[in-house]
Amino acid sequence: MNSEKKNSGNWNSGDWNSGDCNSGDCNSGGWNSGDRNLGECNSGCWNKSNYETGYFNNNENKIIKVFNKPCKIRDWEIAIKPDFIFFELCEWVEDENGNGRFLTYTYQEAFKKSWDRASIEDKKLIFGLPNFDADVFSDISGISLDEINNLQNN
Repeated sequence: MNSEKKNSGNWNSGDWNSGDCNSGDCNSGGWNSGDRNLGECNSGCWNKSNYETGYFNNNENKIIKVFNKPCKIRDWEIAIKPDFIFFELCEWVEDENGNGRFLTYTYQEAFKKSWDRASIEDKKLIFGLPNFDADVFSDISGISLDEINNLQNN
């Protein structure tokens, strides 16, 4: 399921990754958008640590930002995340004859589509994320504040 070649991990769009879900190149860790990371969840490059946005770091961060506010990494890791936030930007759609094509969505279209398919219970999990901020969530997701506030008040 790699879009590029020479990956030993899965779901990579970059090249030469041994970890999974990397969009950058030459990562041994997973979930990196930067290049040449040993750690995981980095958007920077050449990091040995996890959750780093800069370059050439080997100290483990204890704090990340969630909803624009400081959050302990451990608090984020143990938070129960709703399934709908793990959405795809592309979808294979088949017609009744078995012919199909890929549909590509904008970030907010994909977010809203996943939100619309989610159960009420799954949607309400968003309020339990550390530092939840409805304005920030609405701006990122494209889901209206009215819809978020109605769900939160019911």
